[in-house]
Amino acid sequence: MTTGIFIGGGGEGYTTAQALLLGQGNRHGLIAGATGTGKTVTLQIMTEAFSAAGVPVFLTDIKGDLAGLSQAGAPDAKTHEAFSSRASQIGFDLQYQSFPVTFWDVFGQQGHPVRTTIAEMGPLLLSRLLDLSDVQEGVMNILFRVADEQGLPLLDLTDLQAMLVWCGQNARDLSLKYGNVSTASVGAIQRALLVLENQGALQFFGEPALALDDLMRVDDQGRGEVNILASDRLMQSPRLYTTFLLWLLSELFETLPEVGNPEKPKLVLFFDEAHLLFDGAPKVLIDKIEQVARLIRSKGVGVFFVTQNPDDVPESVLGQLGNRVQHALRAFTAKDRKALQKAAETYRDNPRFNTADAISEVGTGEAVTSMLDRKGIPTMVERTLIRPPQSRNGTITAEERTAVMAVSPVAGKYDTAVDRDSAREMLERRAAADVPQDAAPEAEGDPADTFSRAKRYGGPVTSAPQPKAQPRAKAAEKGIADALASALVKELGGTTGRRLVRGVFGTFLKRR
Repeated sequence: MTTGIFIGGGGEGYTTAQALLLGQGNRHGLIAGATGTGKTVTLQIMTEAFSAAGVPVFLTDIKGDLAGLSQAGAPDAKTHEAFSSRASQIGFDLQYQSFPVTFWDVFGQQGHPVRTTIAEMGPLLLSRLLDLSDVQEGVMNILFRVADEQGLPLLDLTDLQAMLVWCGQNARDLSLKYGNVSTASVGAIQRALLVLENQGALQFFGEPALALDDLMRVDDQGRGEVNILASDRLMQSPRLYTTFLLWLLSELFETLPEVGNPEKPKLVLFFDEAHLLFDGAPKVLIDKIEQVARLIRSKGVGVFFVTQNPDDVPESVLGQLGNRVQHALRAFTAKDRKALQKAAETYRDNPRFNTADAISEVGTGEAVTSMLDRKGIPTMVERTLIRPPQSRNGTITAEERTAVMAVSPVAGKYDTAVDRDSAREMLERRAAADVPQDAAPEAEGDPADTFSRAKRYGGPVTSAPQPKAQPRAKAAEKGIADALASALVKELGGTTGRRLVRGVFGTFLKRR
C-alpha cells in the first residue's frame, strides 16, 4: 500500500521529494497563498492522490473549476509541454485520467441535493448557529423536549416554526412544567430562523437526509469517491454555509467510531476560501470548530482549510493544522509584510534559505511546504515544485456534469424531496379538531357570519360585510348622541370626573 501522497519536489534549490504521509492525513492541514499562485491546483492534486490511495474526499467548489476532477486531463500542446517538463523535472510519471466524482448541491441545481433534518441538527447546534441567548436556548431545548414527548417529528423548517407558534400559544402551561417560556423569546427565535430561511435553509432542512456512508464510498477499482459540493451560490449565504459545515463535522464526530491512528484517513475534507467561512463568525462557532478539529482526528477524519493568508484562520484552529503548503504571499504594504513575517514564523526553519524570502519569491505552481513526519513532528520547511494534475485543470460543461450525475452511485436517491407527516401537519390537525362544533352560524348564507367564521378560523376572507344603510335623519340623531356620550365618558375619565365620582361616593358613605 502507498504510504504517502506525492506533492512535488526536485530541481536545483529544491528538495528532491515532498510527500504527505497517509498515516498523518488525519492531522489536518492548510493550503494558503495569494490569488493566482496555484492553491486550487494543489488542492486538486492532493485530492487525486488521496482518491488513488483509496481515501474518500469531500471538498467545496467555489469557482466551479474543481469539477474537472471528473474528466481526464487533455491540455493543449503548450500546456502539455509545460506539464511534461515539470513532471520530468520532479520525477513524476504523468498519466492523464479521471476520478470517481459525485456532485452535490444544497440547492439541488448543480448536484444531488444535500439535506438534513431539524431533529438531526439538535437544539444545541441550532442555538449556537442562530446565536441565541441562554434564555432563548432554554426555550429551544423545551421545544425539542415537548416535540419528543408528544411524538411530533421535527423534520424541516416549517415544523420548527409551527412548533414555536404552538409553544407561544401554550406558554403558560409549558412554563409551569418546564420553566419560563416567554413570547418574546419565541419571537426572537422566529426572527433568527427567518434569516436562515432567506438564505435558502428551506431546501437544506428536510428529507431524504444525507447518509454519511454515501460520502465514504470506494469504487470497484479501490479509488476513494470524490464528493464535490457546488458552493458558488452557497457562499453568498454565509449563515447557511456555516450551518452546513458545522453540521457535517458534528455528524461525522458523533457517528464515526474511534479508530486511534489509522494507516490512512477514512475521509478527508477540503474547505476552499476558508476566510469567507470565518469572517464575522460568532465566537461560539469558532470554539465549536476548534473543538471538533481537536477531537475528530481520532475518528480518522482529516480537515484541510484553503485560504489566501494563514491569518484568515483563527489561531486556535490554525494550531491544529500540521501539514502545510504555503504558496506565494505578496508584501505590497506594511500590513502585508507583517502578515508575511508572521506566516514564516509558523514554520520550522531551514538553514539553507530564509523562509520569509522564499514565501515572497516562489512563483505560480511553487510553494514552501512542511509535512508531519512519522512521529507527528513538523519537518523543516522546503521549497517545492508542485506536481501537475492528472485530471482536467478547469471547468466542465453542463452536459458533462449531467452525464456524471446520471451514472452517480446515488442517482435518484436524493433528487426528489419527501414531505411526510410531521409536526406541522399534526399540529394543524389538532387545531382543526379543537374547533367547537357549535361555532358555525345557523344561517350559512349570512355574510356577517361568514366573515366572522373566516376571520376566526383562518378561512379565506374577502372583505367585511357592510352595515345596512340607515335613514339620513336617524343617522344624524345617532351621530349627535354618540358625540355627547363620548364627551361625557372623556370628562368622567378626567380630573373633573374623578372628583365628581369621589364626591358622590363620599356623600353616600357619609349619610350611611
